[in-house]
Amino acid sequence: MLIDDNPQIKTITPAQITKVFYPFVIAKTEAGSYVNINLSDQERQDPLFWESITNIAKAKLWVPVGERFHQLLSYDWTYAAE
Repeated sequence: MLIDDNPQIKTITPAQITKVFYPFVIAKTEAGSYVNINLSDQERQDPLFWESITNIAKAKLWVPVGERFHQLLSYDWTYAAE
C-alpha cells in the first residue's frame, strides 16, 4: 500500500516552514495555504527548538503538520502508516 492511500495519513499535511520569529512559526502547506503553527509552552521556552526550527526553515525541509490543530508532529508519515 502506498503511504498516500492510507486513510490515517489524511490528517497529516506536509508543510515548509517559511517564517520563524518568536513566538510565531509560519508554514506553507503543500496545497499552498499558510498556517500559523501552534506551539506548546515547552516549545516556546526551548532555545534548542528555536535553533532547530530556524535551521529547518533555512534548509526548506518538509515537515509533518497536523491538519486540525496545526501542530508540528513528533513522528513522520512512515510512523502513521504502520
